[in-house]
Amino acid sequence: MPSLLSLVEMNAATLAVSLAVFLLAGFVKGVIGLGLPTVAIGLLSLVMSPVQAAALLILPSMVTNGWQLATGGALLMLAKRLWALLAGVVIGTLAGAGFMRADGGRHAIVVLGVALMLYALAGLAAWTPTVPSRHERWWSPLIGLLTGLVTAATGVFVIPVVPYLQALGLPRDQLIQALGLSFTVSTLALAVNLGQAGAFSAGVGWASLMVLLPALLGMAIGSRVRARVRAATFRRCFFIGLLLLGLHLAWHLLDLLEATR
Repeated sequence: MPSLLSLVEMNAATLAVSLAVFLLAGFVKGVIGLGLPTVAIGLLSLVMSPVQAAALLILPSMVTNGWQLATGGALLMLAKRLWALLAGVVIGTLAGAGFMRADGGRHAIVVLGVALMLYALAGLAAWTPTVPSRHERWWSPLIGLLTGLVTAATGVFVIPVVPYLQALGLPRDQLIQALGLSFTVSTLALAVNLGQAGAFSAGVGWASLMVLLPALLGMAIGSRVRARVRAATFRRCFFIGLLLLGLHLAWHLLDLLEATR
């Protein structure tokens, strides 16, 4: 597999697409507080392998999630409450280290498509489950483990942790900080996977740094738009777009089935 840096150098169109994708992904995160890896990995997987897309995501994800994690004053309380969830994320991500590299990433694209569709359908249905606090000690490690496995396979770390954190009934500010905490841990664990596989070299780091700028710009613009656009309207359009993107990616399943005949 060629390095991401050589890919960018050989193909200026890929660089232009990457910059545009991270501008859009940052904008989405600025408006609704999440979605940077979902949009970035989903769109970039159309023009590069999932491994390359995930490697490109590392620095923008770390910086934007660190920014989100720093807001609010409940970090210690959330870390104490969610430690089992976070441990499960790390274990699941490291345990699934080979998932993304299997079969050139084609299976990972299908898994990503299914994950996006599930997330989109849950969002469109306004599904709001609740998890009693007495059940957290059982659900948290399981949800963390599943999230880690999905992260290892796709580079996207929103399923099923986002619906789960919403089900805990956290106040809005604590929910945003909890998402930032979970996403930061997922990004670090994913970076370990990619580093061990040789997918995150110095060249990839420079490319990731390059797309950090449009991600931050998009996030700043999205934060301004959030005050002017009805959040419900934007979320509806966002989830419809994710559903269509997931359907497109999952269409690769037909190619896989055809290849096995």
